[in-house]
Amino acid sequence: MAVNRVPVLKRCRSLGLEPAYLGIDKKSTRELKRSSRKVSEYGTQLREKQKAKFIYGVLEKPFRNLFAKADRAKGMTGENLMRLLELRLDNVVFRLGFARTRREARQIVDHKHILVNGKLVNIPSYEVKAGDVIEIKENKKSSPRYKAENGILAATAGRLVPEWLEADAENLKGTVKDLPTREQIDVPVNEMAIVELYTK
Repeated sequence: MAVNRVPVLKRCRSLGLEPAYLGIDKKSTRELKRSSRKVSEYGTQLREKQKAKFIYGVLEKPFRNLFAKADRAKGMTGENLMRLLELRLDNVVFRLGFARTRREARQIVDHKHILVNGKLVNIPSYEVKAGDVIEIKENKKSSPRYKAENGILAATAGRLVPEWLEADAENLKGTVKDLPTREQIDVPVNEMAIVELYTK
């Protein structure tokens, strides 16, 4: 499996992203020295695509497949794309506060800790639907990893759960109340630039 080994803070600096969007509360003290050269329209569009891929941890081929699916669906392609990215199981686990970062959420899903509607799902890209119940497996709930006092829940306690999700931190369970709208997705990505890039 391909793994991106570029240091996270360095990548955030190059894309002009706040590490907080990745669930990381560190800040880089280094200044990014950019040349005064004007960025082309293509460069701007490419940067927006790279931002979306980096935030959600999606590689090029799956990202392109998601775009094709978003393009086929009813409604605005850009909004559909952001919704599909947000409905990935690893992202939902992160949003519910069961992981500090999306990368950790992906690992939790990979390690078979997650049940969707009572069934084990270990595919991070699995698309959840409205009404789905996501929870940590019963025999994993007692793991120190999820302890309220020093585990993930303590680290994510101050994080707001989006309106379209309902989290039950005590029982390590969450429900997808509705599909997210673009206004409910707090990701600094210009999806229209991505649409323009792919439809050239």
